Amino acid sequence: MIRTATEASRQSPPLWRQLQVVARLVQGVRQGRSLTAQLPEVDPGLRPGVQALTFHALRWLGRAEALRSHLVARTPAAKPDALLCVALSLVAAEGPELYPSFTLVDQTVEAAKRDAGMRASAALINACLRRALRELDVLLQSIPGSAVARWNHQAWWVDRLRVDHPVAWTEVLEADQQAAPMVLRVNARRMTAQAYCERLAAAGIEARPLHGQAVELAQPRPVQALPGFSTGDVSIQSVAAQLAAPLLLSGLRIDAPRILDACAAPGGKTAHLLELFPKARVTALEVDAERSARIGQNLDRLGLDAQVLVADAADTAAWWRGEPFDAILVDAPCSASGIVRRHPDVRWLRRSTDIAQLAVQQDRLLAVLWPLLAPGGRMLYCTCSVFRAEGDERIQAFLAHHNDASPLPSPGHLLPRVGSARSQLGDNGGCDDGFFYALLEKRLD
Repeated sequence: MIRTATEASRQSPPLWRQLQVVARLVQGVRQGRSLTAQLPEVDPGLRPGVQALTFHALRWLGRAEALRSHLVARTPAAKPDALLCVALSLVAAEGPELYPSFTLVDQTVEAAKRDAGMRASAALINACLRRALRELDVLLQSIPGSAVARWNHQAWWVDRLRVDHPVAWTEVLEADQQAAPMVLRVNARRMTAQAYCERLAAAGIEARPLHGQAVELAQPRPVQALPGFSTGDVSIQSVAAQLAAPLLLSGLRIDAPRILDACAAPGGKTAHLLELFPKARVTALEVDAERSARIGQNLDRLGLDAQVLVADAADTAAWWRGEPFDAILVDAPCSASGIVRRHPDVRWLRRSTDIAQLAVQQDRLLAVLWPLLAPGGRMLYCTCSVFRAEGDERIQAFLAHHNDASPLPSPGHLLPRVGSARSQLGDNGGCDDGFFYALLEKRLD
């Protein structure tokens, strides 16, 4: 959440220092580095304010770049250009002014002057910002009506979304400009969502129960401030992601089912499966050792146990011991196009060619894991993507080559929309994140 002007004036370190770091992060995203990789490198004292400002800058980067192109005949060098566009994102964003104009100009110029790599561009940055503030309405009208400037996403992304969701595509793009709500999953072994809301209320934290075990906070809070977080009473998990475990477990009539979570990190869905089905024998796979360690850490906090393996799910010969699974969750690697509200860098990191490459991986996972499913068992395929090439199209291609697979009722594509956590979930319904779900059953005959 961006600080108010009064809060900003009291904060330490000063705004100019934060702007320097934000510019560095935006430059890193332009070079292909994710914020997930970059943010741990930021000084902890700077990180909260820098993250909020960086998220804001990336949400309005398309408009900021269009403004910059109109203000200067020649694009500045990468470093000062990143700083200028960060400042322009604060100037040109819709909504209330985040900083007084004089403060923003002064602190941005100060950020340039205090950096040897930007000092020579300080005068240009000063002139551009002053003109932008003075002529903003005219400049915005003069910007060419490109999809990037209008929607703050890459043009190919907008085009694909328009084709995939001709009725809802504008709502999805508008939702991407809003921060997602902070949603908790209450541990079903401990209490109900309503009981935890009452516990939050006693601690002075406003929240409300959603469906199942989900609770939405009125305002984001540090996890350390949440009652019972450290002892495993609650976890952070979006509404959309909380659908996975109940869907996979629905209809299972086995006392202690063998369940595979094929792409499990950081372990949220693994934990949810165990919370809902305590006798389940869960195997959680993750190819990256560092991310795999996070699965174990989350399970330890929650007091849960699963077999966690560092393995490539698609390389079944390396880890499978021949006993079929009763249920398989395939949370496949994808574009992450459905979680842009939480990760605004994704919209600038992805390339149009990524979707076809990811589809190949998704097809392979479905094909190699299906034989590991016992007859009568269920496989849930999901991606946090809004693109049909990673959802419907993958399942239709799979069904065309697997006569022993029967589709069961499932949500299909869920789309992020403004105020979405308050919407009714359902086919093409609103949600806090974009997800795709398809539940398949292996025929007995």
